[in-house]
Amino acid sequence: MVITRRLILGATGAILTAPAWAQAPTQPPAGPAPVAGPFLLPPLPYAAEANEPHIDAVTMRLHHDRHHAAYVANLNSAAGSNPAMAAMSLQDILANLSAIPEAQRNLVRNNAGGHANHTMFWSIMGGLGGGPAGAVRAAVERDLGGFEAMKTAFNKAGLGQFGSGWVFITVDRAGTLVLTARPNQDTPLMEGGRVLL
Repeated sequence: MVITRRLILGATGAILTAPAWAQAPTQPPAGPAPVAGPFLLPPLPYAAEANEPHIDAVTMRLHHDRHHAAYVANLNSAAGSNPAMAAMSLQDILANLSAIPEAQRNLVRNNAGGHANHTMFWSIMGGLGGGPAGAVRAAVERDLGGFEAMKTAFNKAGLGQFGSGWVFITVDRAGTLVLTARPNQDTPLMEGGRVLL
């Protein structure tokens, strides 16, 4: 075969033009079909593109419309076969997991925790950013060594999670802020705790 300029340019054009399957999607695939039940997927409290350029709209929609929606659908499926659980609030379920039949407990723990964690996550991640103010700032300085030290410890705890996991700032019984890491979809709410951030 003779290598010509036309052959090289043609091959280069083929390399530079990615096939459709290799291109980034502009819309995430459709989410799971909703399952009727007492638990609802809350809408994002801001536009999906509000956090760009840090988190793109496709990633936000994928995480909210598919990932979080799956936790809600699975939780509603479990509630469909457990009328007592269907009558409980999400916080009551998490604080009283021992009341859930053992055969359902792990499924409920993961999906109720995922629903609660994501609902909280959406509500705090949008906006202009910046440090805490007022009483929260004073508590962060008093208990966590200040905002910069708190961010460093928070990021380290998050990077230390294997696979899925969460980091929270909670308030202990003495009213002190505590950095708390939880694996998987566990949440301090499972212990009747209070989550600040």
